[in-house]
Amino acid sequence: MADIKDMTTGVILAGGRGRRMDERDKGLVTFAGCRLIEHVIGALEPQVKTLVINANRNLEVYRAYGHPVISDRLSGFQGPLAGIESALAFAQTPYLATAPCDTPNPPCNLVERLGDALLKTGSDLAVADDGQRMHPVFCLMKTAVLDSLRAQLSDGERKIDRWFAKLKVERCDFSAQKEAFCNINTPQDLAEMQ
Repeated sequence: MADIKDMTTGVILAGGRGRRMDERDKGLVTFAGCRLIEHVIGALEPQVKTLVINANRNLEVYRAYGHPVISDRLSGFQGPLAGIESALAFAQTPYLATAPCDTPNPPCNLVERLGDALLKTGSDLAVADDGQRMHPVFCLMKTAVLDSLRAQLSDGERKIDRWFAKLKVERCDFSAQKEAFCNINTPQDLAEMQ
């Protein structure tokens, strides 16, 4: 069987409004000498066949990284599900891996581990769990879930856990890599992690 990497499109979710970051575009915030998006590109790009960036502003800045940039099909910053929907529609592979732009050290084995969990269980989606909580925007899903997600969004539902409840979801244990999911939501988080 082909390697999961060769069957996976990766999307970095950078389409948020950044409300808790004083409305700044979080992907372009500098951390440890480079922009947050650069940290995530470096971690996710080697794990997938194709990498795309989901962004709703500063599109030219994101395009300069050399990856396709896709915006939400739905207007008005409707959350990560809107970005995932656009990425699922774009993907030409059987699987889509997602990661947020505000977590600078995602696991370098994220797609491999999620792929193992998904394929062993025949699930629709595998999601990272750090032993204390699920991290729903770190997941690997079959691109065939697009219709289910579109139905969810057309019903006005934007909560990711409510969509997961309609799918066969496998939690993948990343408790040994808990620090990989530390994210930067606020200027205070940024200062503390620097």
